[in-house]
Amino acid sequence: MSTIAGRTAGCPLHMLSQWPAAVTTMEDPLTREPPLSEEQHLYYHGSLFPNSTLIPVTIICLLLFIVGVTGNTMTILIIQRFKDMKTTTNLYLSSMAVSDLVIFLSLPFHLYRLWRYVPWIFGGLLCRLLHYINEGCTYATILHITALSVERYLAICFPLKAKALVTKRRVRYVILALWAFALLSAAPMLVLVGVEYDNNTHPDYSTRQCKHTSYGVSSGLLHTMIWVSTVYFFFPMLCLTFLYGSIGRKLWKSRHDLRGPSASGRERSHRQTVRILAVVVLAFAVCWLPFHIGRNLFTHSDDYSEAQLSQNFNVASMVLFYLSASINPVLYNLMSRKYRAAVRRLLPLGCGGSSHQSRPLQRRPATGDCVPGTGKTFTVV
Repeated sequence: MSTIAGRTAGCPLHMLSQWPAAVTTMEDPLTREPPLSEEQHLYYHGSLFPNSTLIPVTIICLLLFIVGVTGNTMTILIIQRFKDMKTTTNLYLSSMAVSDLVIFLSLPFHLYRLWRYVPWIFGGLLCRLLHYINEGCTYATILHITALSVERYLAICFPLKAKALVTKRRVRYVILALWAFALLSAAPMLVLVGVEYDNNTHPDYSTRQCKHTSYGVSSGLLHTMIWVSTVYFFFPMLCLTFLYGSIGRKLWKSRHDLRGPSASGRERSHRQTVRILAVVVLAFAVCWLPFHIGRNLFTHSDDYSEAQLSQNFNVASMVLFYLSASINPVLYNLMSRKYRAAVRRLLPLGCGGSSHQSRPLQRRPATGDCVPGTGKTFTVV
């Protein structure tokens, strides 16, 4: 009989691994595991969770959907519509917004799966694509954050090299390469996930589940993808720690080296840019660290009470997953006057209509970013 390890609440598929594989839905002659309680067996015929969990989680996810789709769409429109916003930094942010929008396309299916785990009615192809796309977009986001931070590191610590290396044309190629690498890394998910039936024999529509396949488990592919997703999180975080540590030291030293109003303005702009990006990185880490901790705690658990705890942990990871896809535009709006001004240009709310939109955005030292001595602009929304 299928294991709870395959019964997630609709998170990216690599979250499957945090369900204890030793806990089964009914007696299993191969694993010799105890049956589910009567209450859990009831959930099996609908949802794995009670309404007291389902309702608030659904409300939160729908709110995140509204905020995420609206905010990321506006970010893309702002950067694509206004020439003064098409900077190298903003190209990365626009691509990240696309990734987050794609992630939200899967939310309706995940909510359905949260409320009605079995049967899965959307077919095997959509089952595989949903998890593949979410996995690939998650990888793409962390790669974009890392590449963007490298650009900031070059712009602040090696401005002359940044002038030669960082161009819009090259950044577009880098973005394409990041997407290709992320989607290629997630390709095993197309084999790891599929539609499975109870007992793996005599297909019965009422027991169709979108979950990891028997082949994915027996071949070791599931554990391989666990390591891949772990590396995709912790290795970039180590790199980001080094990069922002180096940037911080550089900016700290520059406080005593720079003189004059223009130098002071450049320093303020650097600090503002780094502050926004550092908060974006921190938000991503906060949203994903609990998942990685929980997975390592619960994956190899044989205890049934821990299995139940891991189910609740998995739901929390789902909410954080969609929070990470919706929070960036909120951060831009809170921290960047330039972004707020661009929103007003895009949505003329009592600001003079289209004539207001046509005017170029006035650059402010605190929100723009000029590399000293190069004339090259690095703005951040």
